[in-house]
Amino acid sequence: MPTTLKKLRLEGFNNLTKTLSFNIYDVCYADSDEQREAYIQYIDEAYNAERLTAILTDVAEIIGATILNVAHQDYDPQGASVTMLISEEPIAAGQISNTTSPGPLPEAVVAHLDKSHITVHTYPESNPQTGISTFRADIDVSTCGRISPLRALNYLIHALESDVVIMDYRVRGFTRDVGGRKHFIDHNISSIQNYLSRDTKNRYQMVDVNVYQENLFHTKMVIKHFRLDDYLFCIEAKDLSEREHQRIQKLLRRELSEIFYGRNLGRNLEYLGG
Repeated sequence: MPTTLKKLRLEGFNNLTKTLSFNIYDVCYADSDEQREAYIQYIDEAYNAERLTAILTDVAEIIGATILNVAHQDYDPQGASVTMLISEEPIAAGQISNTTSPGPLPEAVVAHLDKSHITVHTYPESNPQTGISTFRADIDVSTCGRISPLRALNYLIHALESDVVIMDYRVRGFTRDVGGRKHFIDHNISSIQNYLSRDTKNRYQMVDVNVYQENLFHTKMVIKHFRLDDYLFCIEAKDLSEREHQRIQKLLRRELSEIFYGRNLGRNLEYLGG
């Protein structure tokens, strides 16, 4: 059963900085120029600045922050960015738990921040030689004070429905108690995975690389199983020959594996889920 640290009596403001860097990847097969253009158009509409602003607004509410300012921009030919400045919300933050447990899912969710911020940038791209298109979104949630961005993890993963997720969480600085002792972290954490719901853990293969003495936590996840029709754009699996079916599946698994491992892989290697 998870244990929690006793509440600290601080000399002043809790100025620990907690930052969650969250990268998601969505992979698709779009072979022709028309299919790739349609995919990019779909991504631009599905993840435009307006929708991303709504997602980050929910994140701010989940972690108990008040939005002070929002800046957002759609780009030509594609992509979008949103930045929020936030502040810790005195009443709500007092009710926010930093215990090691999953945060809420999207249906449970009832900008610039003061000393804190939330940002998102999107990067659609494609490989015309293989027909693989990849959409990446980079999200950073940085808070100062008691509130923690880890509470928003489940919401973000479900809202963005990602194939690969790469997360880094770091606690920086220190806060001082009334006795003058420095505290470099104010909550127990052994792994980012402890903040994920069971259904998320069942859907993904996950690996941790943690540096506990530096308060650095890293988790990366890749979808375990997929249905080919969910990765085809403007075509259906039933219209493919068995040979094409296998070829495209191998291309998709290779793309997912290379993103997950962070390196190019040889043609004859077995890929994730292969």
